[in-house]
Amino acid sequence: MPGADRPVVSFGEPEGYDERARPRRLGTRLRARTAAAAACLVLGLGLIGGAVTGSWLVGEPGGSGARDKFTAAGSLWHNVPVDQLFPPTVQGQGAGPGGADRRWTRIAVAPDSGCRGAFDPLLRKVLAPVGCKRLLRATYTDATRSHVTTVGLLFTKADTAAMRALDIRFTKEGLDRRADLMPRPYTAKHTVAEDFGTEQRASWTVSVLTDAPVVVYAVSGWADGRTVDEPEPAEEALASGATGAPAQAGLGNEAQGLADRVERGLRKTVASPTEQPS
Repeated sequence: MPGADRPVVSFGEPEGYDERARPRRLGTRLRARTAAAAACLVLGLGLIGGAVTGSWLVGEPGGSGARDKFTAAGSLWHNVPVDQLFPPTVQGQGAGPGGADRRWTRIAVAPDSGCRGAFDPLLRKVLAPVGCKRLLRATYTDATRSHVTTVGLLFTKADTAAMRALDIRFTKEGLDRRADLMPRPYTAKHTVAEDFGTEQRASWTVSVLTDAPVVVYAVSGWADGRTVDEPEPAEEALASGATGAPAQAGLGNEAQGLADRVERGLRKTVASPTEQPS
């Protein structure tokens, strides 16, 4: 993934508009009606113009700027260096259990590829509507080398409508919490992740972006190759009072913490491609 000719794009948050109506002194009833009609016309045109201008400036859904940014974001997989998408080390301030700091070290990067064999059949079926343009993956370990986590960036072929539809489906149906829809890890030989297979998956998270054609996910497990009978989604493992083994070991923190920071780095890269994410 060469680092030259990277697009300059940004993700904007939609802005709101707040208009105040002030009472005014009116003359005759006819003049009042005329003035009111004129005021409504001016106000209406102003709101329409303001909304259109806002769409151009901040990239609201439906604006040409938003579409251009969405399209440009989909090409980052071959325009941005791997060290920028998956930094060699990732700092996770407050990302561990009880707000403890975390530090992850990258131990392997998978060759960029398609999605063949990368997902379990049912997850592949769920993701099929958005397609697979490219899949990037990297596996990290924590400072103690007792945990391993694979982070993935699935660059889809979808437009904004398809990404929103997939996001809505994941939310409404709770697909990100189903153990039969866990992503697969990237097993790296001759590393502490060489025994990190499908049976070792302990916790995971999946995030469908709607301002970029990207699905971000992470899946974590123990580095000693132990199998996990009851994996827990990161959301549940992070809940107060969670007593499952993945929760107690902080593996939900590992998956969620790394996924959040890789997603944050992706957004920072899109907003300012020459600035290295922290």
